Amino acid sequence: MKKLALLLIGFTFTLTAVAQEDNKEDGKQVASVQLEDMEGNVVNTADLGLDGPVIISFWATWCSPCKRELNTIHEEYIDWQEETGVTLVAVSVDNEQTKSRVPIYVNGKGWEYLVLMDPNGDFKRAMGVNNVPHTFLLDENGNVVYSHNNYADGDEIELYEHLLDLVEGKEH
Repeated sequence: MKKLALLLIGFTFTLTAVAQEDNKEDGKQVASVQLEDMEGNVVNTADLGLDGPVIISFWATWCSPCKRELNTIHEEYIDWQEETGVTLVAVSVDNEQTKSRVPIYVNGKGWEYLVLMDPNGDFKRAMGVNNVPHTFLLDENGNVVYSHNNYADGDEIELYEHLLDLVEGKEH
């Protein structure tokens, strides 16, 4: 009986270690996928040509938490840019039937983000995104240093703190 208990405890620790390893983003880089911006220009996601940190936020027009997150960040975005040099890339996962709503929504909200369209979900799959919203913070070399799924009020503060840590060299 003791052997069985020890075996179960060991198995539990192993599963916990594996689960924690899955949540790590060490060494993961942004995937290289060809997407279009709202004007139809082709953009390679691995070569955005941006200096400084990048936030990539996967969202959709039908996703209320996604829109809440991006609208909340929009209120602080100019300050974030001035302080950290960050660029936010909003990647819409709206499909062919709903992607026409993206420019209407974005322009109506006055977002200053680079908005890319991923109607087939190629970039979403390549980045391991299962549901939206899903937000990544990348360093200047395209390495994922932070990843967060879903949105609750206040999550943008945690994202900002990770951004500050990255800029100050505390995270890598």
